[in-house]
Amino acid sequence: MSVLRKPARTFKIAAFVAAFLASIGMNFAALPAAQAQQASAVLFQNVRIFDGKSATLSAPSNVLIRNNKIEKISVAPIQADAQVIAGGERVLMPGLIDAHWHAMLVRPTPVSAMADDVGYNNLLAAAEATATLMRGFTTVRDMGGPSFGLKRAIDDDLVPGPRIYPSGAVITITGGHGDFRQLTDLPRTIGGMLSRMERIGGSMVADSPDEVRVRAREQLMQGASQVKLTAGGGVASPFSPLDVSTFTELELRAAVEAAENWGTYVAVHAYTPVSIQRSIAAGAKCVEHGHLMDEATARLMAEKGIWLSTQPFLNLEAASALGPSEQAKMRQVVAGTDRVYALAKKYRIKTAFGTDILFSQALAERQGAMLADLTRWYTAAEALTMATSTNAELLSLSGPRNPYPGKLGVVEEGALADLLLVEGNPIDNIRLVEDPARNFLVIMKGGKVYKNLLAQEPSRR
Repeated sequence: MSVLRKPARTFKIAAFVAAFLASIGMNFAALPAAQAQQASAVLFQNVRIFDGKSATLSAPSNVLIRNNKIEKISVAPIQADAQVIAGGERVLMPGLIDAHWHAMLVRPTPVSAMADDVGYNNLLAAAEATATLMRGFTTVRDMGGPSFGLKRAIDDDLVPGPRIYPSGAVITITGGHGDFRQLTDLPRTIGGMLSRMERIGGSMVADSPDEVRVRAREQLMQGASQVKLTAGGGVASPFSPLDVSTFTELELRAAVEAAENWGTYVAVHAYTPVSIQRSIAAGAKCVEHGHLMDEATARLMAEKGIWLSTQPFLNLEAASALGPSEQAKMRQVVAGTDRVYALAKKYRIKTAFGTDILFSQALAERQGAMLADLTRWYTAAEALTMATSTNAELLSLSGPRNPYPGKLGVVEEGALADLLLVEGNPIDNIRLVEDPARNFLVIMKGGKVYKNLLAQEPSRR
């Protein structure tokens, strides 16, 4: 067995993070301490595979993981010097992917996100990242927030968490979705002091093509895998009516050009036909939400091959931490949920799954339940495929800015080893994903076992 060795300082920092998580109630027992020792190979024996694409399970199979990838899949026995996990014909499936997540904004309140100490909010986000991984979400596409440091800490094994595809600060306009200034902060002085939200990297206000270009390039400079703009009004922002269109086409195009120069793409927050169509004309590749779109817009998205990254909002839970006016806007969004999925299916729009959970640790615990809610419109196999291989296809739009080159969202030879071993068959009963603590017996990311309820001590052969 090979042993991965890290500097003593890394172990000390990781131990501190573990102690912090324990102090705030995070169950850290399922996680190997700082991953100080890790088998170079892991062998899943006698598992039935949901590969992320097929609607049926494989015959009982064996899967060999070496380092961070799936090396071999075989119905015949595999002989290897490896940590053995006896599957007992349980289902092995890809780790789940959330295509619209806000890693830094799940646990704070809207006020504390801006008012509290940045260091505290970073540690709070670290705790939530570990919880996210323990829910079986091994990858998230972060669609706004200062998550670059958290991503680095996860990648450096300082804290367990999902892979993060960061957007960095959301780019918005004066009064747009993401502008959280108060009226007393006006008028804005061009080139003057930044607002608190801008200083912490949550959003950036840009009111001309040149300003948009600068802000987009700043996010790319910090490591953004895609750029996010708010092309229309939003629920959570106090001065942003849902029906408004914000950026001009020239402003949107400036961001698209900046992103394309870096080999990646622009995703836009947009609900209405005007904001969606203007974004498509400017070259955006992905529409977030889209709940108020019409038939003509859906047809255009299908013709142009534009991605729809939307969420199964069925009630006001997503706005539970917000005020009455924001909840009124959320009611409009909820009213459009059935229609957006109907149009997506009718026109076969490339559709990704995300949750867009903000300001609620309790709601984040329903991340898997929101995935299961997709069965209102899709079969269980279609929903699981959307949250694995389809979402991974969207992630690949980042091209050379992809921070994790390799195949995600599938169980196949050569793919990155992000895997879940499930107690039961989620194709027959997708509600199993609602209770990850009980039903996800093994959670693996990048070939590392972060949770294993089947054995306290790994066997060897």
